[in-house]
Amino acid sequence: MTQNRRGFINANPKWIRPAVAAALFLLVALLAGAALAGCGAGPESSSSLVPPQTALEASSVAPPQVALKETLKRTEKINDTQNDTINQTGQNKSAPAEVYEQTAPPGSVKVTPAVVTIVVDGDTVYASLNGREEKVRFIGVDTPESTREVEPYGKEAPAYTQQRLAGRQVYLELDVGERDKYGRLLAYVWLEKPVNDSEAEVRAKMYNAELLLNGYAQVMTVPPNVKYADLFVKLQREAREAGKGLWGAAVTAPAPAPASGGKSGSAAKYIGNSSSKKFYYPDCQWAKEISLRNKGRVQFTTGGGNAGYMPCKV
Repeated sequence: MTQNRRGFINANPKWIRPAVAAALFLLVALLAGAALAGCGAGPESSSSLVPPQTALEASSVAPPQVALKETLKRTEKINDTQNDTINQTGQNKSAPAEVYEQTAPPGSVKVTPAVVTIVVDGDTVYASLNGREEKVRFIGVDTPESTREVEPYGKEAPAYTQQRLAGRQVYLELDVGERDKYGRLLAYVWLEKPVNDSEAEVRAKMYNAELLLNGYAQVMTVPPNVKYADLFVKLQREAREAGKGLWGAAVTAPAPAPASGGKSGSAAKYIGNSSSKKFYYPDCQWAKEISLRNKGRVQFTTGGGNAGYMPCKV
């Protein structure tokens, strides 16, 4: 310390002021640090730094792996629900109908149930289907008629169809051409619902085939309805070779009138063709090919003079 001019001791040397300033600066720094420490030490957080894992777990957004798993689970659940619907209904309701027709099993037959109400003749009936009555013409067959004139087996064929189909439930299968020029519905008539369109099913269940096999009809193929045309020809051949029905109804020619000179001709059975005006022996191959409509419509003698008939030269 030093003494001034008045005799007092100077108690404020030069080094005190810097020391006080430093002390004040240190105090301020401590107070500021304490304030900062108090703000960061709240009840909800014990540390200003949170580990990455803890922050991820606390977040409401799931990590990518978890989100992917959840999406896959939801997708599998939706697929299972759709599969259950398909199994119960037999088809996927969201898909167009034509898809199921294209993916139907090969050889399957699409039929419509119907009930025969009236039998018109051997190959035509009225049937009730889908709430309306339709005139139905059988595809691929032609039975003898008895309207304007009685053809061979012209009475037997409609009687057989009357016995087999009147009041019966049948199953109608359509072909490419749905109707003919008269507006009749064209159909194959199944007596029982077919499993497939195999030859065995046709022989056992289709009425068109039954008419051919038993000789009540001939094959009549009218394109484009030719689905069973080849099989129908085969069935007709079997009936013809076995002499079934109309194929066994040969025309018997009467005994010829006595020829000039008093000699009588020999009696014989012949098959006549009213279109070509020729007659044949029953076992002639050409006689077997005569159409039912042209066979045996007139009577003639062995001389061949009646009605202009001439003998076959084969």
